[in-house]
Amino acid sequence: MIPRTLFNSDHEGFRDILRKFLEKEAAPHHAQWEEDGQVSRELWEKAGANGFLCPTVPEQYGGPGADYLYSIIVMEEISRAGLTGIGWGLHTDIVAPYIEHYGSEEMKQKYLPKMVSGELIGAIAMTEPGGGSDLQAVKTTAIDKGDHYLLNGSKTFITNGQMADIVIVVAKTDPTQGAKGISLFVVERGMPGFERGRNLHKAGMKAQDTSELFFNDVKLPKESLIGAEGMGFIYLMQELPQERLGIAVNGVAMMEGALALTLEYVRERKAFGKRVADFQNTQYKLAELHTKTEVARTYVDRCIELHLQKKLDIPSAAAAKYWVTDLQFEVLDECVQLFGGYGYMWEYPITRMWADCRVQRIYGGTNEIMKGIIARALV
Repeated sequence: MIPRTLFNSDHEGFRDILRKFLEKEAAPHHAQWEEDGQVSRELWEKAGANGFLCPTVPEQYGGPGADYLYSIIVMEEISRAGLTGIGWGLHTDIVAPYIEHYGSEEMKQKYLPKMVSGELIGAIAMTEPGGGSDLQAVKTTAIDKGDHYLLNGSKTFITNGQMADIVIVVAKTDPTQGAKGISLFVVERGMPGFERGRNLHKAGMKAQDTSELFFNDVKLPKESLIGAEGMGFIYLMQELPQERLGIAVNGVAMMEGALALTLEYVRERKAFGKRVADFQNTQYKLAELHTKTEVARTYVDRCIELHLQKKLDIPSAAAAKYWVTDLQFEVLDECVQLFGGYGYMWEYPITRMWADCRVQRIYGGTNEIMKGIIARALV
């Protein structure tokens, strides 16, 4: 194993505490959460009490003010354990930064402390039924009515959609201006006209609540606007590299977790009178998977270093997202194969990881979109 140099002893102490917390508070309940279609709110509150939510939020807004590596550790440990129902990453590393970086002081004081504590759960609503990865094609509108905005439209595939107390909604404030007419708003639970649709039944990530959201003449106070009107698309572009890096971080960590499960299985499982691990084909496959995972880890760690230095550019983040998630599915599929028939049984963690990882190539912008971003930077 190539040693990692990103983390110091404080980071690793935090990782150990988090790992024990997940083993006690999440792993024993995850199968039930898959049946329920969402994790418990109690888990969020316990996570907040233990400092696992929004670790980078500054102290003046109730956070620890820690560096981004603490968020990386949270993502890694959740993914390595296959606990994909836990939507902390989106809450912590996507929703909170929009409020922290672009919101008013009043907005920061109102929402961030409660996001740190787990009292408020956050979501972001970008995708629409007919839009997919094309953010410029958003049809949801927020029209200025003088003393308020009037929000109308619908969103789909929204992570944390059922449990969210606040939702950042991408909407057109000027439908004639394309990307320049996009703005971001905070919509709160209970606002008249804000309704949730069904909790969507997915091929994987079954413990993660993923919903349709509907906005029918929702009156939004002017204070609901994040930043400046018409700047939403620019804000989205500025934050997407971190989101895509997070997807890559999750991908590598799950590969490492899957490989560990597979090594344990082939060492114990016997076929034709000997361990599956003793077959040359198994050994060669394991060597391939190990090497590919190490290469992915090295590249992603370099991207993390660049992000900490505020030097991670959009094409590099896109490359990490597309290449790692393609590789993740390849590695998980090979691990399932090494499990044989048991690899297709839902009670085995490797099976759930395999199903869970497929969507990584879709959300955060499809991998085809990522290749287009990289190509534009090249030519």
